[in-house]
Amino acid sequence: MTPPRHDAGQAFPIYITVVAGLLFLAFAYLAVGQAAVNRSGAQTAADAAALAAAQKTRDQLADMWLDALSDPDKWRAILNGEVGDDFCSRADELAAQNDASVLACKQATLAYTVKVKTNKTVGDSVVPGMANRKSTAHARAVIESLCTFPPPGDDTEDDTLPELTCGDQVWDPKPDDPPSRLPKPDDLFDVHLAD
Repeated sequence: MTPPRHDAGQAFPIYITVVAGLLFLAFAYLAVGQAAVNRSGAQTAADAAALAAAQKTRDQLADMWLDALSDPDKWRAILNGEVGDDFCSRADELAAQNDASVLACKQATLAYTVKVKTNKTVGDSVVPGMANRKSTAHARAVIESLCTFPPPGDDTEDDTLPELTCGDQVWDPKPDDPPSRLPKPDDLFDVHLAD
């Protein structure tokens, strides 16, 4: 008859080690998730900031086109974005609404490039050095003119304006047309994010 073995309880330390390892992995995945959420928030803020600045510029250019309706010589500069203000301040506003700060905002002709940093940190985690990290992201929004028109000729009457073709829509503006009969900002320009 063999004597009884006394190895009961030897699996318990192995069990504790495996559970501790699994808990560490779970917390590490949680830290990666926190960082991904923070990074996603930064990208959302950058996209919103760049689009807001571009849309404000688009609206200003559309207003300028309406003001210059009776002077087609000014249309090309307006539709090409060669005039207008820098609306990086609008980017600041939208970044702040998304709990981020603008690090840089650059305006080029018909484009804005914005870089933001989140105001919140990733938060406490088991990954060393992550607790105080903030995420950054950048976005570029482009304003694309949708309209073309023939240059005004010398043989046209003073009150005749050129036809304006915006995509598939053809507009025949008149100097006394009310704004409701004229192209809207999104008829004149498309605003979108670009790589």
